[in-house]
This record gives sequence, structure tokens and C-alpha cells, in this order.
Amino acid sequence: MKIQVHQVDAFTRERFTGNPAGVVLNADGLGEAQMLAIARELNNADTAFVLSPDGDDHGMRARFFTPRTEVGFVGHASVAAHYVLSRRHEAPRKLRQKSKAGIVDVEVRGTGENRSIAVRQSAPPLGRELNDRERLAVLDALALATDDLDTRFAMRIVGSSSTRLLIGVRGQDPLKHLKPDMTRLTTLSAQIGAAGFFVFTLTPDQEHLTESRMFCPALGIAEDPVSGNAHGLVHRPGRVEVELEFKEGSVDGVWIIGQAVSIFETEIAL
Repeated sequence: MKIQVHQVDAFTRERFTGNPAGVVLNADGLGEAQMLAIARELNNADTAFVLSPDGDDHGMRARFFTPRTEVGFVGHASVAAHYVLSRRHEAPRKLRQKSKAGIVDVEVRGTGENRSIAVRQSAPPLGRELNDRERLAVLDALALATDDLDTRFAMRIVGSSSTRLLIGVRGQDPLKHLKPDMTRLTTLSAQIGAAGFFVFTLTPDQEHLTESRMFCPALGIAEDPVSGNAHGLVHRPGRVEVELEFKEGSVDGVWIIGQAVSIFETEIAL
């Protein structure tokens, strides 16, 4: 059995930047253990496995694996997968993707070098705010001081299938000087119920609106360079565009939009 494997940098048009993801096509014959083994071998933050649909309400299925475990949905790996599919002549420009987290709409926008992939997510549910004890533990694990926090934003958990703790800070300096203790963050993930720690700052006077870093050691990802949930600062710059859909004054949906570039493709014989 031979399978096609692609290495793609998502949220960028420049090779060796953005967020690398593995994409495995025609993965229907693979078992879960094989998928995990391939994800470990590729050693990206995430690898997407493209499968045939199993119903009429979607056009394809995807499963996502970190080097450690399966996760319900991954933004940058979805962009990477649909970038690969969009290069095939028979690929539709609009389709629905099913994963363990549910079904999302995907669009291919533009053509050629200007092609981008847009993935629609439902508005993320807002979870609880951390209590004082938990908040201080997180600050200590990231080497942040209380004065570094942007008081406009509560430290709270968001999301459902892949939860994140949002941590707003004042300016770019705290981002640059973070010293995450991965062991402690892994422990805190289990204690507070958040898979990742998303530290961000607003930069409204610049070309981009936010800068951020995200840490997911509990999933086997020390720092995620650029993802659908976070756009990072780890010497692999990338660009994420976001469109918000409003209904009756509230956010009803979020489109995550990014470009991608192929690094290599190969075959694995199993």
C-alpha cells in the first residue's frame, strides 16, 4: 500500500515560514495507529489525513493528529489539506469538511499565486474565567507579571473541541520575553481544562491587528507557530486573515483565511 504525503507551510506564501503541516491523501485504508505513527514521523505540530465522505452532508472527511494524540479540528492543517486538494483539477471550490469536531464550510478563493483557503468556524463558546489561584499559577508558568496583563481581557477559557486559555498582555515586549515552563503548562492544562495557552496583544496601529504566541505542550506541541486559533511569534512569521459574520448584533461565525505553499511531496509504502 502506497500513500501520498505532502508537507505544506500554511498561512504564508514563503517557504520555511508559516506553520508546517503534513497532509496525507487517500487515507481511508489507514488505521488510527498508522496515522499516529505517520504524524510522529513527520513531526509537525499537526498532520491532516484526508478521507472519503461517509454521508451526504459533507464532501470529505479529515482526521488530525499531533505527534502525541488525535485532536478534533486544526485550522492550519485544514488550510494545508485544502490547498493540496485545490491543486487537483477535479477539486471543488466550495465544500464541507467533516471531522470529529463537526462539519465546517471551506472555500477556495482566488487562483494561482493569489489562491487562499477560507475555513468557517462557528463562534467559539466562552468558558469560565480563571480564579485568582489559577491565574497566578499560569502567570508563573509563563514568567509573566500581573502588570503585564491587559486588564481589558479576562483570562478565560474558550472553545469546545479544542479549548484555549486566552491571556491578553500589554504590548509586544511581554510576548518576546515569555519563558514557558512546558512541564508546568502540561499540568495546568489538565487542572484548568484548556488544551493550549494563547498569549496575545492588540496592535491596532500596525498593518496587523494582533500578535500572539500559543503553547500546547499537553498535545505534544511546545509552541504552535501559526494556527487557526493563534498566529505566533517563533521565528516562523505567518499571516492569518479573519472575517466575522454577525447575526442580530452577535458574532455568528468566523472565517479563518490563509494562503499556503508546498514544501515537498512523496510516497510512503506500508
